[in-house]
Amino acid sequence: MKVKLLIALCGALALSGCSKLNKENYDKLEMGMSQKEVEAILGSADNCGKTLGTVACTWGNEEAKHVKIVFMGNKAVTFNYEGLE
Repeated sequence: MKVKLLIALCGALALSGCSKLNKENYDKLEMGMSQKEVEAILGSADNCGKTLGTVACTWGNEEAKHVKIVFMGNKAVTFNYEGLE
């Protein structure tokens, strides 16, 4: 039983270190990228909302580490981040 628990903990630690939400991936983003291109780098957005012809998407938790990108005409027009290392 202890071996299974140890294996589960090691697996969880390994997966937590594989987050795509980091400064290195943020630096790969460019103005004009489509949402699909951004998702190829960061993975699927955690939240998206549409307002007046724009789509604003957030990766991560707005209260902590996150990336926020606004798309207009399916092209990234603004992006920012907080808490990335």
